[in-house]
Amino acid sequence: MSIELLVTMSAGLRDLAIAATAGALLIIAGVVPAGHPAAARAALVARVGSVTWVVAALTHSMATYASIRGSLPDASRFVEEWWGYSTSVDLLEAYLQVLAAGAVASVLCTLVRTPAAAAWSLVPVAWALGWLAQTGHAAGAADHHLAISAMFLHLVGATVWTGVIGTMLVLRGPLGLTAKDAMSRASRIAIWGAVAVVVSGAVNGWIRLASPADLWGSDYGRLLMAKIALMGGAIALALLHRRRYLPRLGEPEVLARFWRLMSVDVAALVAVMGLAAVLASTAPPIPIVPVEEPSPAYFLTGYELPPESTALTWISLWRLEIISALVLVSMGAVYVRWAVRLMRRGDAWAWYRTGSWLAGIALMLWITQSGPAIYGMVTFSGHMLEHMLLVMVAPVLLTFGAPVTLALRALPPRKDGSRGPREWVRTVVESRWMRFWAHPIVAAVSFAGFLIAFYYTPLFEFALRNHAGHLWMVAHFTIVGYLFVNALVGIDPGPTRPGYALRIVLLFATMAFHAFFGVAIMMSTVLLAPTWFGLMGRDWGPDAITDQQYGGAVAWGIGELPVVLLAIGIVVAWRNADTREGRRRDRQADRDDDAELRAYNAMLAQTAAHDAEEQRERR
Repeated sequence: MSIELLVTMSAGLRDLAIAATAGALLIIAGVVPAGHPAAARAALVARVGSVTWVVAALTHSMATYASIRGSLPDASRFVEEWWGYSTSVDLLEAYLQVLAAGAVASVLCTLVRTPAAAAWSLVPVAWALGWLAQTGHAAGAADHHLAISAMFLHLVGATVWTGVIGTMLVLRGPLGLTAKDAMSRASRIAIWGAVAVVVSGAVNGWIRLASPADLWGSDYGRLLMAKIALMGGAIALALLHRRRYLPRLGEPEVLARFWRLMSVDVAALVAVMGLAAVLASTAPPIPIVPVEEPSPAYFLTGYELPPESTALTWISLWRLEIISALVLVSMGAVYVRWAVRLMRRGDAWAWYRTGSWLAGIALMLWITQSGPAIYGMVTFSGHMLEHMLLVMVAPVLLTFGAPVTLALRALPPRKDGSRGPREWVRTVVESRWMRFWAHPIVAAVSFAGFLIAFYYTPLFEFALRNHAGHLWMVAHFTIVGYLFVNALVGIDPGPTRPGYALRIVLLFATMAFHAFFGVAIMMSTVLLAPTWFGLMGRDWGPDAITDQQYGGAVAWGIGELPVVLLAIGIVVAWRNADTREGRRRDRQADRDDDAELRAYNAMLAQTAAHDAEEQRERR
């Protein structure tokens, strides 16, 4: 067997093993009850899959090193040389990280007994897929961030889709005639995986193909067409399953036919993953041409410097970030679906909450895909505007949408002991960690204190230089803002809200801290992230330190409108609470003939009589 064939085969086996591990963990976490025999079988699949992952990843890493070296060294020096290259060469370092993630997953999978343990065991899977996304063609694509994001999304989707469907086929024995509910739940998870594969696959094809003619005019294109055909067949079979067979899975003869079709579906998905491994080693039609003289901005960010900042460019410039775009669009679509579900069953859901949520999603799309994201990479003032929009403006709109309340009302509860979306929402909201971070005082401290922890530590430059760090920054700022706003004026469950007077104190104290931070930045003459903003090579706009001082002014000034809105919201909620309390007391008075007032008057009369008696005694 040639080294190149061993590299391809071990990569395919590694990817299938990762998919089996992830699929089994997802089924334990959200498809079958913890004590069901199918859960025990799924745990076995996870353990076998994780061990296979380690063996295949080790074989692939060593075979890749041998292929790069061109010849095999002496057996006594092979492991030493392989380890040395794996800790110094980017490609082999990524494969070493995948191997390490597999080792961690294999340990965790031996401990999986509950849905929560299964969910935590998915962390090394995500870590491995993140490193795999940085290898192959994505590493050298022109739009580096988009290529890696699309590849990561593609790997996640393929892993979820193949892993869940393949593991369900293995569980057909323990499931028996109870497979209908489990298969319905698993298919919904697989649908999300398929959506991620299709969307990211379209982006990957757009990046790597110069024209449609490349589909049949190159080896890469022909392999891609074969992959698309197999995916189309798998999707067609999935539709057939859901529409024709899934509603009748309680019938034994239908169940047998269903599993036979599932075998064909799984075989198609396995073939897709095999073709993906071959595609990874096939050169795309668009060659990777290094930039001869990269500009400072290109060297730092991977993109050429945008044009000078104007009001028009902040709106007209767009740059796709596929992960955040897909997540935000999905959040908007799911929210609308939940609201429609409530209306169809006759329950009320305020239209302004839906409007507020969709407005927040639209704002988040602009922040993450347009001017704030583009100029936030090259100027401190642009970054600070992006920060303030993420932490102070978007969360106000999203919080008034009350997504957790809507989810708890719209999602159906599970009655068999398994954890569905509603149960997971409750688990997160009612957890001790969430109650701690959602506490108004803690939310206020983290809302304000993270400014110092982020901007005056290496976290700031990490978020600028690393795309995963940037995505983490976006998610963190938005979640912190949501927790703070929800503690003040939201209706979503979670925090133990203080009295309205204390809420106003917390609001203005936190905003005062933001203002002091902005003033400190305005007065500072020390450049933050100097090896980034100081070396950007901008030929327009103010110098880096002046731009940073403008950013301080943004931090100081942009919070005024959200503060006013939040203060008005607290006052209105305070007034409404007093009004409701007054109405409650009026209804109580009507029921008991104003017993509370009569008791109060009797107490006053008794006090007056007692005072009069004391005065007579003194005389």
